[in-house]
Amino acid sequence: MLPAVNRIRTAPEFSRTVRSGARSGRRNVVLYGSVTSMADSSRFGFIVGKNVGNAVTRNLVKRRLRAAAAVVLLRNPQGLDFVVRALPPSADAGWPELSTDLDKALTAVMKRLTTRDTAAMEGKGS
Repeated sequence: MLPAVNRIRTAPEFSRTVRSGARSGRRNVVLYGSVTSMADSSRFGFIVGKNVGNAVTRNLVKRRLRAAAAVVLLRNPQGLDFVVRALPPSADAGWPELSTDLDKALTAVMKRLTTRDTAAMEGKGS
């Protein structure tokens, strides 16, 4: 379980991250990421809809994604918000596949966020 400080809970927080952040999709997940204050702890939110499966399946997928997110928090402890949307194929995916998809999506999102920050800093300097 993720500590409360590392969880996105409200609809406006989910919306801000999904709408203003970078996005990367994989077979099992879509990851949205945005930069927050570097003083804030990084946070995760999860969207696992009914199209993934019944309640037992959705909860299993969510538990696996939370465990993968805990590993990500060790590498990126501050300044980022992430929303993970589970896609229907995630119901049949095992732990290694979900973890790998999340890591690859994270790498792509971080690259996009870094590119945006660099472009924004160059725009302010001119």
